[in-house]
Amino acid sequence: MPNTEIIKITDPDSDQLNQLCDELRAMSSTAQFLWPREQLKLCGRFGVYEWFLPPEFGGQGWTQDQIVQGYLKLSASCLTTTFVITQYMGACRRIAASTTEGLAASLLPDMVSGEKFSTVGISHLTTSRRHLAKPVLAATEVEGGFILNGFSPWVTGGAHADSVVVGATLDDGRQILAVVETHMDGVSAPEPPRLVGLTGSQTGRFDLDNVFVSSHLIVGGPVENIMQSGVGAQVGGLQTSTLAGGLATAAIDFLFQEAKNRPELLEPTERLAEELNELRSVLAETARGSAACSLQELRVKSNSLALRSTQAALAAAKGSGYIEGHPAGRWCQEALFFLVWSCPQPVLNANLCELAGIQ
Repeated sequence: MPNTEIIKITDPDSDQLNQLCDELRAMSSTAQFLWPREQLKLCGRFGVYEWFLPPEFGGQGWTQDQIVQGYLKLSASCLTTTFVITQYMGACRRIAASTTEGLAASLLPDMVSGEKFSTVGISHLTTSRRHLAKPVLAATEVEGGFILNGFSPWVTGGAHADSVVVGATLDDGRQILAVVETHMDGVSAPEPPRLVGLTGSQTGRFDLDNVFVSSHLIVGGPVENIMQSGVGAQVGGLQTSTLAGGLATAAIDFLFQEAKNRPELLEPTERLAEELNELRSVLAETARGSAACSLQELRVKSNSLALRSTQAALAAAKGSGYIEGHPAGRWCQEALFFLVWSCPQPVLNANLCELAGIQ
């Protein structure tokens, strides 16, 4: 690691962000399988976690457009680290939106500085496990708070977290979001599965056995459909498409490097680059609230480009790209993640039709 001087990134076009991305890129191969502890510390030293929150919580209050530009650069450098950050900041932003007195003030300073790591366990309230008759994570209201029983199926870095913002469902169908501190009795994070890509994100189950959460740790609820409320907003959508665009950027940059000595690669690479530029423009327009397409259409486009550009990079790398450790092979594995991460059925259907050659 370089020295521990604090270097604040205050603009997505800054030299400091480029410096951070260079360092993350050099460390990206280790994040394929290992928890990106040092990468996250590095991002904290560069003030990355300040981008997402307003000044009253110690943040810089970046606009959505600035955040998109920052995420594009980070994800082009190390997708695993950037994905972990989305889950980390997802927890921070939900805590910041809570109306529970004192909750944000007590928790956010250490999170924004990077001293404490938090993450989310909410997928079962959105695209995962919703079809089950019995909720996988149940809440029972008791005096002074709630008792939580069950598990959240997909929690990133649960074993490394100081807290997890989880969603749970009461018998009457209402839902809550709550901060579960990982030192609490009954909390455990089993060994996560080995994923096809982003194994280093350590994404897996987070178990709660008769865990009492006091009222002062309730982020929101009980209400129906809490993910549609202010504290539950910003699921998937724009940031997911942005990270797919960042991955495509890494693959296309590689193709341009290869094309310097192999002219036959230039035309297809330029076509992919044109598509990437269009995607980046739509991402920026969406962030500014003036998008010409829906978030669903944007996700279809970004998924498609991530899949095709990474496979093009592998084809250009030839046999060396198929050896474990080469970035082109890793990018192909990571691109598959966008087919399953918060991927609504209409998006999946559109991607399947493209793969099947159905227009």
